[in-house]
Amino acid sequence: MPQAASEKSKRASRPSANRFFQTTLQQYRDLTNETLLADIPTGGPPYLYDLVSSYPLRAGKGLRSALCLATCAALGGDIRKALNTAVAIELLHNGFLIHDDVQDESENRRGAPTLHREHGVPIAVNVGNATNLLALQRLMENRRLLGNQVSWRVMRETERMMATSLAGQALELGWIRDNVCALTDKDYLQMCLRKTSWYSFIYPMRVGALIATGRDLGASDFCSLGWYVGAAFQIQDDLLNLSGDYGTYGKEIGGDLLEGKRTLILIHLLKHCTAKERRRLIAFLALPRNQRTNDGVAWIFDRIQHYGSIEHVRRIARQLVGAALLEGVTAFRDVPDSSDKRFILEMILYVAERDR
Repeated sequence: MPQAASEKSKRASRPSANRFFQTTLQQYRDLTNETLLADIPTGGPPYLYDLVSSYPLRAGKGLRSALCLATCAALGGDIRKALNTAVAIELLHNGFLIHDDVQDESENRRGAPTLHREHGVPIAVNVGNATNLLALQRLMENRRLLGNQVSWRVMRETERMMATSLAGQALELGWIRDNVCALTDKDYLQMCLRKTSWYSFIYPMRVGALIATGRDLGASDFCSLGWYVGAAFQIQDDLLNLSGDYGTYGKEIGGDLLEGKRTLILIHLLKHCTAKERRRLIAFLALPRNQRTNDGVAWIFDRIQHYGSIEHVRRIARQLVGAALLEGVTAFRDVPDSSDKRFILEMILYVAERDR
């Protein structure tokens, strides 16, 4: 059976679980987005707060804020107390996306032109800054909602997340700028831990747990679970960028190759291609984005298929999902069964099955 058909068959074999996850995710997403959009300032000069709603109004997943709320509820907390932080997480995420799109020179986001394509880089950067400002104001509001100690702990977790994420982004941008091509799987996974896993999975679970319990967490709580699921999430994103459907995926197919991103797929290809092919690939990656051609991308995709890079990476993603499931069951072993606990465990399976 072809790989794509096999993956669809697996998804079809567990429709009720998938429906439960998607329904619960939508409920959390709607709750967070309605609160976020209702509180965006209406005043100010043009091209500022009026554009903050641009990305939230598009069909995003809302996974990070949902994970914060679900973790809080699973551990016996009140999601009304976590909602303010969930909105801050979603604002931070959208601010990061605006800036990432500028840094990567991306053309599309969630099925529409990126903010910098619509309004120019200076306005996009400023709107990203404004989005992060609104997130900061939300986190400051936690002092009234959660008390001094818990709100300060949430703020410390936010500082740790941002420092880690910025370091991960610097790694990836540095690899592209310096045309680094001698990378290993370990290099990629360490980058995922910093860039993707921390802010997308570890941070939402840790702050959700903090709000639920009011207690300090251990330095490594939720870190292994978040790392494994975050790496699997990033690998699936890399795969979708090569083989996804634009109408569902919402970003340009093959955009990672045009941007020169060092995905696990590309790292595998660089290891296994011939010396002549490697020289051609390195020369392509050395070009500025505006000089990389679709013909070059098509040649790289052909070589990726020839050397089985996609199948290799899918195997690694499945291994990571298995490790994440084990960590998830262990982390929530003593937590009573609930729809929120189920949602978190279903989320681990979702990251490897998603089509956007």
